[in-house]
Order: sequence, then C-alpha cells, then structure tokens
Amino acid sequence: MNIFTPTNLKRTLFFIVLDLLAIAVSVYIAFLLRFDFSIPDQYIFDIYKSFFILGLMRITLFYILDIYKVSWRYFSFKDQVQITYTLMSSTIVFTLLVYIFRESFFSGYPRSVIPIEFMLSFLLILFSRASKRFFLEIYSKHKLGKPTLIIASPQKAEEITRVLMKTYQDYWPAVIWNDEMVGLKINGVPIKSYKTIKECHQGLESVIISNEYKLQDYYDALKALNIDEIKIFNSMEYETQNMLEELSIENLLARHPKDLDKSTIQNFIKDKTILVTGAGGSIGSEICRQCEKYGAKQLILLDHSEFNLYSIEQEIKTISTVAIMENIRDLNLIDKTFEKYKPEVVIHAAAYKHVPLVEANITEAILNNIVGTKNVIDSAIKYGVEKFVMISTDKAVRPTNVMGTTKRICELYAQNSNGKGTDIVAVRFGNVLGSSGSVIPKFKKQIEEGGPITVTHPDITRYFMLIPEACELVLQAGAIGNGGEIFILDMGEPVKIVDLAKRMLELSGRDDIEIVFSGLRPGEKLYEELLIDESDTKTEYESITVAQPTKYDIDKLNQDIDELVKSNNQLKKLQEIVPEFQHKK
Repeated sequence: MNIFTPTNLKRTLFFIVLDLLAIAVSVYIAFLLRFDFSIPDQYIFDIYKSFFILGLMRITLFYILDIYKVSWRYFSFKDQVQITYTLMSSTIVFTLLVYIFRESFFSGYPRSVIPIEFMLSFLLILFSRASKRFFLEIYSKHKLGKPTLIIASPQKAEEITRVLMKTYQDYWPAVIWNDEMVGLKINGVPIKSYKTIKECHQGLESVIISNEYKLQDYYDALKALNIDEIKIFNSMEYETQNMLEELSIENLLARHPKDLDKSTIQNFIKDKTILVTGAGGSIGSEICRQCEKYGAKQLILLDHSEFNLYSIEQEIKTISTVAIMENIRDLNLIDKTFEKYKPEVVIHAAAYKHVPLVEANITEAILNNIVGTKNVIDSAIKYGVEKFVMISTDKAVRPTNVMGTTKRICELYAQNSNGKGTDIVAVRFGNVLGSSGSVIPKFKKQIEEGGPITVTHPDITRYFMLIPEACELVLQAGAIGNGGEIFILDMGEPVKIVDLAKRMLELSGRDDIEIVFSGLRPGEKLYEELLIDESDTKTEYESITVAQPTKYDIDKLNQDIDELVKSNNQLKKLQEIVPEFQHKK
C-alpha cells in the first residue's frame, strides 16, 4: 500500500502531531511575549507544564468529539465552531487548575500567558484545518475549468460554487443567474440577470442548474444562449453518489412538489410492519425503498415474479425483509401471509397495467386486478390492518379500456369496504417516468436503434411524474387518509407525446431520426383525466386532493364481481358495473 494513501488512522496521527506542534509553538511564543522575548530560567518548567497539560486535554477532547474525523478538504464553519468551543473549554479548565493550585504546582505562574496562548493556538489550529480548503478555493479561481453559468437559489448557489471549487475542477463558476439578487456575489461569483447574461454570455461553455428548480421553466431560455452542455446538480441531501448528472428527459419533466411533508410520511412509516404487494414492480420497488428510507421496522415483500422479488430483496439492506412469492389471486395463501406476519400497513401496488396486453387478456386482468385486490382488502380487514393504501390510475376515470375499468372497480371496492376497522384509501395518478413498458424507455430504445420513433397520434397527451415523487406523495396521502378517500396527485400539465419525442431527439443530438404516427391502440385515449365529475375536495397539501365518493352497495358489488368472473360476456358486465366505461376497440 502507498504510504501517501490517505486513511483515517493517518489523518488522525497527522493532525495530532500538527496540533501538538501548534500548542507547543503557542505556549512558547506566549511566554516570549509575556517576558519581552527574554524568558527567565525559573519559568522554563512552566512552559513544559503548560504544553503537557494543554496538549493532553485538547488532544483528548478532539479525539472524543470526533474532530479528527473531519475531512481536511471539507473543513466547514460548523467544524470551526466546534474547535473554538473545545479550545475555550480546555483553556477555562487550565485557568481553573492554575487558580486552584496557585500556592503549589502553579506557584508564580504568569496568568497573562493564558489568553495569549489561547489566541495563538486558536489561530494556528484553525489555520491548519482551513488551509487546504483555502488553497483549493483560491486555486480554482485561476479559471482552469469551463466557464459555467449557475442557476440556483442563493443557498444552493453557495453549495454549488463551493463544491465546484473543491471537487469538480473541470467547471469554473463564472456567473450566477438570479434576477432578484443582481449585483451581489456568492463565494466571489457575481450574480446577474438573464438579460445581462444573454447580452454578454460569450465564453460560457456549460450550465449547472439545481434540481430544486423545474428545468422545463428554464430550458428554452438556456437554448437561446447556445450552450450545449447542461448539468443537473443533486444536493448532498438527496443521497446520490454523483452530484452532477447529465440532462435527461426525466429532469425536464420532474415536478419536485413543494409541499412534500417528510415528517408526516416518517410518522406513518417509522417502526411499522408494512406489506407491499407487487413489491418488485416499478412503483412497488420504489415504495419499498421509501419505506426503508423512512424507517419501517419490517417489510413484507410480496410478488409473483421470482426475479423481481429477488432483486428488491437484495436491494433493501438496512431493515428486516421477508420475501413472499405468491399470487394475490390465491386468497388462501394471502390469508396465511397476513395471519403469520400481521402487517400494520398494506401498500397494494400489484396490478396488470399495460393497456394493449390487458385488452388481449381480459379474464386474466379481471382475476388479477379485481379479484386479487378484493382478496388483499378482505384479508387486511380480517386480520386488523390499520391502513390499506391502493395504487390506482388516471385510466380509471371514464375508462375506454379494460385495464382502466378494472382499476375503477378496485377503487369502488376499496371505497365501499371502508369502515370495518381498517382505513382503506386509494391514490390515483398518471404515468410515472421510466416505469417498465412506458413511453420513455421505448423512445430511448428506438433512438439507440436509429429510429424511427413511433407515436400513436399527433394530439395524444399524458400526465407524467417521477417515480420517487409519486411514491412519496402516495405515502403522504396514505398518512393523512381517514378511510374511504380516493386521493388524486397533482400531475401538473399534460404533455403532448409528440413534443416529448421531439425533446428526446433534441437531447440525444439526433436530427436524422423521424417520428411516425402508428394510430391509436385498442382502448387508448387521446388524453387522460384525473376527476370523474370535476369536483374534488382540497387537503392541507396543494399536491393532493380528494375525489368525491361513489356509493356502491358492497354486497351488490361482491355479487357483481362473482358474476363478472363467470360471465361469458365480460365486457358487457364491466360496463354494467362501471356505466361510464366506453370501450374503444
């Protein structure tokens, strides 16, 4: 191993030696200053005593308080405050010792040395810690990297410029775009308005924008500057390995809901046993990650796909998990699982969701989506689950396909089964970015293969949301639900799929790929809706509303579901249960 390779032990030993040297120098200079650079012989022993006692106290305190674990390169103001308090504490204790033993061990000790030594140690020890950061930040001003435009709030701009100066030497922060703080500087970087930047932006080679902003609000303005390289800055609080990531279509469509209430979610999840159906799917797996993040006691992972179940089980590391491979259509197995593990919360994400496949497999969709959901709800009630949260879809609103109709019946069953001891809610939202079989992975694959990109219709639109955003809002809705609600997530404005395809081509730099229109598929709508009757109720959160309830006698619904399963004309029976179902073949 290279002797210069940094390790925790080497860093600790290095700073112990450096601190002892700083204390020794400070004590000696303090005595020199006290006696006008001519220290009487009788005070030489006092120098040794001071060094030994102060050195022992400070090194011990630094070690106990983990000051030696602070990275030299990332020494911060908070670390500076901690060192200051430690130095003050040790100096106060030393002063008390001098006073208590003034007639014996410290007889004749020159007390004016104490404040002088404190100031010198303070300066030397802090300088030794801050020197590397100071050097790196001054060095970065030599403009070795690409001149970069920063787009961020003042707080994030401070973080971005600091990180660039220390870590990403390929980028030099040249200017910050913030129209409200023009004329100020952050870490020496000037803040200018967009108008000023647009008039004199020559030389800017890249843009870094904080992920706190909706990038789509800035994208067209950035394109006007003719800067091709755009990076997204992920703050350290977002637990990502790479703070700078390439611009993607997901970044452009991300919404970043402002009223995400993490404390409410944590109170809902923390220390609970949670069962997630469809745990290996796009939504289910992210729900599992969020439950781990918010401190669930145990996760019961239920899925009928062996590979998906194995994948998510291997990913969850910090909390207890149980992997259950079974089909929600089997009520006997579901009952045994609930009886054995006694979940307190159930998140039901298992469903067949691909519209064309469901159109071709109607009976399987009815059994999985409707009967499976009924089984899980019935078991949850039977075994005293506290809260049941069902994932629904915007396709359940005035459905034109079988998939949406099955989910609407699931909503009806969830809403009208409430009141039996288990709070049952449903959460309805649109498409999530990057889920299996969704349009974005399909377009990416088509671009990689050289095209063409196939869009079903030039006017077709869809709602989009990032999977993590949707899942956190699902948990937040579940937390505030009292039972019987169908919550609706604010999906923002719908996006034209052809515009999405054009933007993805633009981002990929491929202007040689054409877009072709293939025609609407069976059951496909030109646009999706989130409300049936255009009336909803607000919650305390702007991103979450509640649809008006639909009453349906639960005994009648159970009878209708039994008849649906046995029916020779299942489409007709689906329309009887959901009158607004207008099937598009």
